[in-house]
Amino acid sequence: MMSLGKGLRRALASAARALLLGLLAACASKPPPPPPVQESVTQRQVAPVALPSAGQIEDQQPLAAPILQARSRWTAVRWADLPGWQDDALHEAWNAWLKSCERPGPVFAPLCAQVRTLSIADADQQRAWLMARLQPYQVEAMDGTTEGLLTAYFEPVLQASRRASAQFSIPLYQPPVGLAQRKPWYTRQEIDTSAQAQAALRGREIAFLADPIDALILQIQGSGRLRVSQADGTPVTLRLSYAGSNEHPYKSVGRWLIDQGALRDASWPSIKAWLQRNPERVNELLWSNPRVVFFREQRLSEQEGVWGPTGAQGVALTPGRSIAVDPSSIPYGTPVWLASSGPAVRLQKLVLAQDAGSAITGAVRADYFAGSGDAAAELAGRLKQPLRLWVLWPKSR
Repeated sequence: MMSLGKGLRRALASAARALLLGLLAACASKPPPPPPVQESVTQRQVAPVALPSAGQIEDQQPLAAPILQARSRWTAVRWADLPGWQDDALHEAWNAWLKSCERPGPVFAPLCAQVRTLSIADADQQRAWLMARLQPYQVEAMDGTTEGLLTAYFEPVLQASRRASAQFSIPLYQPPVGLAQRKPWYTRQEIDTSAQAQAALRGREIAFLADPIDALILQIQGSGRLRVSQADGTPVTLRLSYAGSNEHPYKSVGRWLIDQGALRDASWPSIKAWLQRNPERVNELLWSNPRVVFFREQRLSEQEGVWGPTGAQGVALTPGRSIAVDPSSIPYGTPVWLASSGPAVRLQKLVLAQDAGSAITGAVRADYFAGSGDAAAELAGRLKQPLRLWVLWPKSR
């Protein structure tokens, strides 16, 4: 879709010739090597592609015209307008971009060969390539508003059992047979009380948790990791990923408690503490949110464990480098510069739009994938602060 500058084309051609001559010489002097061991791009020691430095790239050309999306307007800006542009560790975002290139959209697919080549480049070369090939646009609401909201989500890591017991009694379900034939399906309260709903879910249990609030958190996040024991006692980690819902709207139990006058701080620790003081009201709290999520399971290898669940783009999420967006504002697979400062954290970094969420709507709105475990949970629980976004879009010819 886009063409490289003459200097960059010569550099890439020269690098390709040098690599080909090296391969021919190696084949003449020794037998073929054994099949390569799979490794991450950050582990490979290969000479980087020669590129002009970011300082040699002119950033004074006339700016492109605005671009309109269904829910946003993009206004072209200078690279110097991006807060912290020179300071990010871009190779971390490159790993997320490589994931996007597994299922690229039509706009970014033509760039993926170069993205893969540059995965072994250093940050200055990656930055120079971005500046040469892409144009930053600030994302605005249709009324011109440039500031929005950043929240975060995470993968809970929970102890679970394959069998129900006095300790582990809260089921997590696969989608019931015939889910698509009844929309909406039974509410959360009906699932707990209706004989028809319970019959439809019988035998669909994946695992059981000890705490109903942990089950609710897992459903709200849409995915998580379970530590369970196999029949021989060997521990194994499973990933549960979103596989459907009962099609009822999500309603916040924290907001319900605030509206009841029961809490001012609706954090998960506060909600759990309230339930310990009011155990007789647990169903009342849970049933205030009628939405139920169903899961599918996947056993995680050590290599797969470094990635997050599969997002709406259809690729694995990268902790700290993937965001959920409103796809009618920012298409999946788009590299995005994110800037947010608040009491939880200060972020100025390159991320990839790879996921969506029912609560993530509007132009300047993002949900930051924090990863898994306690630290990610702590950040996700605190992060709710102002946000600005810039999409990095291919330049026209």
